[in-house]
Amino acid sequence: MPVTIKNAAEAAKMRVAGRLAAEVLDMIGEHVAVGVSTDELNQRCHDFIVSRQQAVPAPLHYRGFPKSICTSINHVVCHGIPADKKLKNGDILNIDVTVRKDEFHGDTSRMFLVGDPSIRARRVCQISYECLHKGIELVKPGIRLGDIGHTIQQHAERNGFSVVRGYCGHGIGRAFHEEPNVLHYGAPGTGLEIQAGMTFTIEPMINVGKKETLLLPDGWTVITKDRSLSAQWEHTLLVTDNGYEILTESGAA
Repeated sequence: MPVTIKNAAEAAKMRVAGRLAAEVLDMIGEHVAVGVSTDELNQRCHDFIVSRQQAVPAPLHYRGFPKSICTSINHVVCHGIPADKKLKNGDILNIDVTVRKDEFHGDTSRMFLVGDPSIRARRVCQISYECLHKGIELVKPGIRLGDIGHTIQQHAERNGFSVVRGYCGHGIGRAFHEEPNVLHYGAPGTGLEIQAGMTFTIEPMINVGKKETLLLPDGWTVITKDRSLSAQWEHTLLVTDNGYEILTESGAA
């Protein structure tokens, strides 16, 4: 599938989908607490998307995924499946939401702190957030994807963390996943040159320990091989004529 360039009408629909995805995360944050199950969080998000937003939770049944959001706790890197296990004090939780509205997708994730996590847990959440925004700040026509990946990798490794290699950001639009792949590591001056009208996610997965991961037998859940903590933040971006627009930025105060 070639990289798609969105026209003004398509970009407008991407803005709507992105805003809705951000609203889901704004809504669910107050429900993240000790003793709450990720399945309960999933149900709240599902009901909000379907009933309040009149939209579609894109992960549900996507390639067989059984739930409406992804919930990744502690050493789960990504694609965690909501279940009846309850959150504990000290957990860190990534909630990943993708909303489809009028054929277009908005994809975003955030880290949530449960109770009082350790200093190291808070630190990996903060550095992964900084990695995301350092990557975003580079986005404009003419730069290359390798520039983004290199900046993210340098910031993570400078702070003693590692960058997951096997999973990456992606183009997005009418399809949940489009070209290009957006790596969170690499060499400056390499990779695809960014053009105005492109829409893609940046979503660095940053590990406290080594970069290697394992896929669990459920076919979805990805964990750190050394069981170290992992954190991730994600935004969907539109490349403008002179920079970028974050389509999934929170509207919360």
